[in-house]
Amino acid sequence: MKKMTTALTALTALTVTAALGGTYAATAGGASAAPGAGHRDRHQAAKSVDVEILAPARGDNAGIAGAGWFVDLDIEFDDTTLAGTGFTANQLTGPAAHNNTAPFPGSFSTGADDRMPGLVVLTSTTNSTLPGFSGPGTNLANLFNLTGVTDRSKNDVEIWDTWIVGAPIAGKDVTTTLTVAVIDDLNHDGIYNDAPAVVTDQNADGHIDRRDLEIIGVASKVETVDFRINGAS
Repeated sequence: MKKMTTALTALTALTVTAALGGTYAATAGGASAAPGAGHRDRHQAAKSVDVEILAPARGDNAGIAGAGWFVDLDIEFDDTTLAGTGFTANQLTGPAAHNNTAPFPGSFSTGADDRMPGLVVLTSTTNSTLPGFSGPGTNLANLFNLTGVTDRSKNDVEIWDTWIVGAPIAGKDVTTTLTVAVIDDLNHDGIYNDAPAVVTDQNADGHIDRRDLEIIGVASKVETVDFRINGAS
């Protein structure tokens, strides 16, 4: 059932962005995964947030000519309320005419997501020449198209978040690393809403990766997936 739901989620996001012509109207915004689709080990280091990368899977050859590939996330928050997750509202959004419109408006740009403000999503090959993009440190979370609550109890919340990439912002015919995490409650307001617009090289090693997020502080494990972005049309 979960795989079927994932497929339906992806199909909905595809419908939203099918007419975009592969162009973003992006503006500047404010631990290794296991084999397969990023299966989580709940018995590892205790974290209050659990992130699973449903797509892409390790080793996938995804997309068409650098675009059309999906990032699909399952994010589970333990021992917190819906407000505490940072989630503000459902969203169904995209560039141009789809940006911040009914029925589920959400802003569309690089940077922290207005609907999931604690989430950080990076690729190691993110372009630095496009307007609003700052290379691999660019937080891509606010480019996600579809966000909603899939399960909820008194103190636990599950949220699914999906993005179809409409332009080759991370290159073509290249292997990249997708890095995803929820940033810790850095300002201690009880809400996961502290994701940066751009992740900087915290340890000055010349790379933006999981180590930099861990130095900033994370509420989840830092999940990574290595995959190839297809260059063929």
